[in-house]
Amino acid sequence: MRKIKVYENLRTIRKSKGITQVFIAEKLGIPVQTYNGYELGRRMLKADMLFKIADILEEPIENFFEKKIYESKKKKEVS
Repeated sequence: MRKIKVYENLRTIRKSKGITQVFIAEKLGIPVQTYNGYELGRRMLKADMLFKIADILEEPIENFFEKKIYESKKKKEVS
């Protein structure tokens, strides 16, 4: 069984939407280094913070737990 790494999906989803770490950190009111730590798996990402990030990214929370590689609607439309 493969371990789901939420932080990897967090980075993939954010990048697919063309959103920067700086933008999300500012919206959350936290230092960019703290947010970067979430994406690298170096900082514990609590549920309430993940819900806030999902809201900023306009993404259903369950997508952060998917095993498959994320594809944004934007990329699907381009194909």
